[in-house]
Amino acid sequence: LLHSYVLGHDAMKRMQSSNILVSGLYSLLHSYVLGHDAMKRMQSSNILVSGLRGLGVEIAKNVILGGVKSVTLHDQGQAEWRDLSSQFYLREEDLGKNRAEVSQTRLAELNSYVPVVAYTEALTDDYLTQFQVVVLTNSPLEEQQRVGDFCHSNGIKLVIADTRGLFGQLFCDFGEEMLVIDTNGEQPLSAMISMITKDAAGVVTCLDEARHGFENGDSVIFTEVQGMTELNSCQPIEIKTLGPYTFSICDTTGFSDYVRGGIVSQVKMPQKVAFKSLTTSMTEPEFVVTDFAKFERPGQLHLGFQALHSYQRKHSRLPKPWCQADGEELVSLAKEVNSSQTGSAKVDELDDKLIKKLAFVSAGDLAPINAFIGGLAAQEVMKACTGKFMPIMQWLYFDALECLSEEEGGAMLTEEDCAPRNSRYDGQIAVFGSQLQEELAKQRYFLVGAGAIGCELLKNFAMIGLAGGEGEVIVTDMDTIEKSNLNRQFLFRPWDVTKMKSETAAAAVKQMNPSIRITGHQNRVGPETERVYDDDFFESLHGVANALDNVDARMYMDRRCVYYRKPLLESGTLGTKGNVQVVIPFLTESYSSSQDPPEKSIPICTLKNFPNAIEHTLQWARDEFEGLFKQPSENAMQYLTDAKFLERTLKLPGAQPLEVLEAVYKSLVIDCPRSWADCVTWARHHWQCQYSNNIHQLLHNFPPEQLTSSGAPFWSGPKRCPHPLEFSTSNHLHMDYVMSGANLFAQSYGMQGSTDRVGVAKILDSLSVPTFVPRSGVKIHVSDQELQSANVNEDDSVCSVCSRMMTLTSTWTSLWLLPT
Repeated sequence: LLHSYVLGHDAMKRMQSSNILVSGLYSLLHSYVLGHDAMKRMQSSNILVSGLRGLGVEIAKNVILGGVKSVTLHDQGQAEWRDLSSQFYLREEDLGKNRAEVSQTRLAELNSYVPVVAYTEALTDDYLTQFQVVVLTNSPLEEQQRVGDFCHSNGIKLVIADTRGLFGQLFCDFGEEMLVIDTNGEQPLSAMISMITKDAAGVVTCLDEARHGFENGDSVIFTEVQGMTELNSCQPIEIKTLGPYTFSICDTTGFSDYVRGGIVSQVKMPQKVAFKSLTTSMTEPEFVVTDFAKFERPGQLHLGFQALHSYQRKHSRLPKPWCQADGEELVSLAKEVNSSQTGSAKVDELDDKLIKKLAFVSAGDLAPINAFIGGLAAQEVMKACTGKFMPIMQWLYFDALECLSEEEGGAMLTEEDCAPRNSRYDGQIAVFGSQLQEELAKQRYFLVGAGAIGCELLKNFAMIGLAGGEGEVIVTDMDTIEKSNLNRQFLFRPWDVTKMKSETAAAAVKQMNPSIRITGHQNRVGPETERVYDDDFFESLHGVANALDNVDARMYMDRRCVYYRKPLLESGTLGTKGNVQVVIPFLTESYSSSQDPPEKSIPICTLKNFPNAIEHTLQWARDEFEGLFKQPSENAMQYLTDAKFLERTLKLPGAQPLEVLEAVYKSLVIDCPRSWADCVTWARHHWQCQYSNNIHQLLHNFPPEQLTSSGAPFWSGPKRCPHPLEFSTSNHLHMDYVMSGANLFAQSYGMQGSTDRVGVAKILDSLSVPTFVPRSGVKIHVSDQELQSANVNEDDSVCSVCSRMMTLTSTWTSLWLLPT
């Protein structure tokens, strides 16, 4: 029902009749972000993921959960100790086995509607033709160029991703002509118009209640414009913004004079983008800068990664961790690569320190870096399949060198510190050394929430060896697993539905790393559980990670962490957007130190009398439902069962005691039904009140032709003139409303409802509904300021106070005399 409010009844019917629901709730949530057409295109795409080390398995996991047609896993290598640092679907007993074959069965469990197969032969041109998107990871440069040239020539989209310790690389080639249907995925904007000028570039002024939000180059269409009606039939017009409330359009000098009204709506126009092939783009690269504090680094790393390929080709291995000699050699190779460049890839001066650090950590394999680059790569695969969201053009380089300790005043890591130990953490020791690994094993961390973010955090905790020794991870989540969770909470499977999230997630990561010490709780964090999560508990922690879905719980955990001076890792997602905040005591601000601006509330008068946007009708419907079927039932039940209900009610401020008691009296006496016919009668009268009587009264107070004190039409701009309805049993929507209302009303009183439309129609035909006559003297407030002023004046009135006291006494007495 809530989905139909957002999508619309007809759209929801079309979606429910489409093949997208074959995959249950796996893909339904994705369709809200991507859209129905984009989701259909993705479901017809075959994807190849080559390289099943830590990065490859991350990409495959995300793409499978996304709901493509099929995924093929390609790898010709065998599992090694260093793979266990980040390849979460490999076990120690899998060492020596083919990575693709071992991973296939475990990845296939993620989504039973996406066939997953393993392929262990060489990638021939003939084999590549069956795929719409090819993803290469852990491939030699020569292989990347061969496959890249073939894909570019044959219309196959290509994504190349690599990680080297704390560094990451991503490349996209989606062909010479790709059509991006929606560049940002945001809902189209719309605004109401107050004026349009007649100029060579007509200026449109929007109502000053809200900024229009348009940008230069946006395309818009016009509807409901009075006077300058030529705009209503125009094709999408490109605009130029002039300010927050104005923008210019085409030449309007030949149009009729603008009179009033009108709505301008943004139109998402498809945009063509062209990609260079890998070979061409290597010499003429186009970079996406992810950190403007590191503006020069993409060009440096572009050469550094090519030098790494040269080093591997020469030595059949990567540079040894923190080996000075290997670092010097990589710098020399990078200089050779730079000197051979003929295009814009050539840099004036090579950053030797940066290239050395690349050499020092390149043998590392870190789960968090793989998760980040893997998430980006999977998102690019979805863009390639759907044509939604602007792709990366074309190179993205990333580094997390901030994770290394400051060199000044501290000892540099040595080759001995970071040498392989035939341990599952070799890929991480290669970057940070063995001492940090020992510290991680002792950590005691509290994770709040085991949903989508919680699952990812737990996987990364297990891979990095957090609490792999004396420490412990405590994860709490009071929710059970639902089917709709399975499309993104990857630790859960269909057979886990109805189980507790925390316990299931703990058991899943225990499979990934048996050394992790983890405990699952089912407690909500809050004042009511402070006896569980008390002083001793927080004092024993090394840190807290939030994986929550609401601000109140986040702020509560932030207060606890500030009080006990514990680090807090805060994160959240919304569709394709996400945020991370690291809170360190005495070093950074806390989560609660800054807050988002409050959501813009909808004025009460707008909701009741002058709705003009879909969110107004949604909020009105919610208020209506709660006011009719939720709050009255709860108040009546408390009155009947709670001896102190009246005492508490009379202590409420202002007119609230009278409102509550009148509502209880109405529920228990005036509106209390005796039969199904009473329920139908109540629903019919309510329909009449809301969709006919109230509108007649509104139009009596403000006739359609009424003018304001300035001479402008009252019903203009955001005030849309309503029209009263005439009830008819032959109108399906009218009957649906009465049927639903009557059944809800009956259920509130524990009565049996009915779905007999013929019987309800007979009751309605025999029902006499009095003709409504608008009353003079009824005050309808036009603005909330006017409403507040009226309330203040009314509250100050002695007569009003006396009247309310008499009414309250009468209502209280009536309730007291009711039989219990």
